[in-house]
Amino acid sequence: MNRPTSLVLGYLLVLVSVSAMAHGPTPRRITETVDIAAPPQKVWKLVGNFAGFAAWNPQVSKCVADKGNAVDSQRNVTLTSGAELIDSMDFYDAHNMTYTYRLMNQDIQKFPVGFYSATITVKPSAGGSQVEWIGNFYRADTQNEPPENLNDDAAEKAMRDFFHGGLEGLKQAVLR
Repeated sequence: MNRPTSLVLGYLLVLVSVSAMAHGPTPRRITETVDIAAPPQKVWKLVGNFAGFAAWNPQVSKCVADKGNAVDSQRNVTLTSGAELIDSMDFYDAHNMTYTYRLMNQDIQKFPVGFYSATITVKPSAGGSQVEWIGNFYRADTQNEPPENLNDDAAEKAMRDFFHGGLEGLKQAVLR
């Protein structure tokens, strides 16, 4: 083996070793659902209002959207924890009762998630409606050894609690 070839192989070996040690955050995904004994259109009336988050999610104290249900609409969401989040609408389909949005800013000390995108969908079911909320997210701290309050488990707990609590609040709001 000539000297340039052995240098290239040595360099590649170092690259492979370093990249194998690098970890960083991995994307996480959760799905939460709730069945509601009400017609899908009645459920969608609440869920489909991008600015109406506070009307059904008990963890949201205030929500204002700049362009309503339009794609690229941004909503300012204030959580009861004091977190201030901004979501941006990426996709909205009233006919199929679904939309997708993503986080535009972070408040990791009050909501330990660095980024998320989420899709919420209302579907007909035998008992009325099923609402499915899917979230893809990253933890708040992207270092290899994040502190416990900003790691994968903390991010997953925050997202699950938010989605589960929101869907339970939605069910109560629809059935009032």
